[in-house]
Amino acid sequence: MDDLRFRVADDADLAAVVRLRDDAARWMLAQGVTGQWQPGELGVDHFRRIMDSGEVWLAEAADGVVGAWELWWEDEDAWGPQPPTAGYVHRLMVDRRRVPPGTGRRLLRVAERRVAEAGRPLVRLDCLATNARLSAYYLDAGYRVVGRKEGKPQPGGTPKSFTLLEKSVRDALR
Repeated sequence: MDDLRFRVADDADLAAVVRLRDDAARWMLAQGVTGQWQPGELGVDHFRRIMDSGEVWLAEAADGVVGAWELWWEDEDAWGPQPPTAGYVHRLMVDRRRVPPGTGRRLLRVAERRVAEAGRPLVRLDCLATNARLSAYYLDAGYRVVGRKEGKPQPGGTPKSFTLLEKSVRDALR
C-alpha cells in the first residue's frame, strides 16, 4: 500500500478514529486477545482530549482512514515524571480488512520519525503484560523491555499491568 498519506487528525476525523478503534477491538477479541480493548470503551471525548494534549495521527488511503495512533509527549501514569526525552505511542491500530500485513510497522516508523523530528531521542510505549504476541511484535520492531507498570489506570476501565518498552530513534531521520 504505497499510497498511504499521514496527517494529524482534527475534529472531523473523530468518528472515523472511534470506528477504527472499535473494529480493532473486535478483531482482537476474535483472535482470542481478551482483557485489552473492548468495543465502545473509548469515544469521541477520549480522542478529543488526546488531541488537546498530544497528537492523534491518521494513515489514509484513497478510500479513507486505514490506520491511526496517539502520540503523547508525557505519560506519567505509566512512566512517572520524566525529562522531555521521549514521545509515547499509544493505540497503534490499522483496518486489517483494508491494509496488507506490515502496515502497522509502517505507521510505527512514521511515529518514530515524528518523535525524532521533535528532537526527542526515544520512543516509548507500553503493552498489556499478558499479551505476549504484542510484546513480540514490538521486540521485533527494535524495542526493548525496560520495565513493568503494575496497576496503570485505564480510561473507562480497571487498572492493568503493562510491559514498558522503548527504542532509540536517533537514526530515524536518516
